[in-house]
Amino acid sequence: MSGVSDLPQMLAQMRPELRPGTFVFLALTEPPPAGLHPVMTFAEDEALTVIVPQHEADIQKCSYESAFAWISLRVQSDLEAVGLTAAFSNALSEGGISCNVVAAYYHDHIFVPAEAASMAMDILNGLSGEHHL
Repeated sequence: MSGVSDLPQMLAQMRPELRPGTFVFLALTEPPPAGLHPVMTFAEDEALTVIVPQHEADIQKCSYESAFAWISLRVQSDLEAVGLTAAFSNALSEGGISCNVVAAYYHDHIFVPAEAASMAMDILNGLSGEHHL
């Protein structure tokens, strides 16, 4: 199923959703232990990167650097669409917010510093509102 590819339409239909909880990035040299339930995995040359709920990492005594909030963009963008990531990352950058992006099959997901979640949501909702069709 192809998604939306028109940039103004993607921005208007972003519908950012703040997921509950906080999440951490881990670099593992072995498969995740039974107590970790990754929301994302990516096999890099150096290690297996996983994003997991922070409380699970704490229980497993995993080492991590920062905690992140997870924002999902509910628009189903086409995998070959151009400009959506640039638009929202630029808007967040102008607000002084870093973002780590996961482009999945149906939706894009943004991980921002946990303490910046509310401000990031305001910025993303504002960006979407500017392009409301």
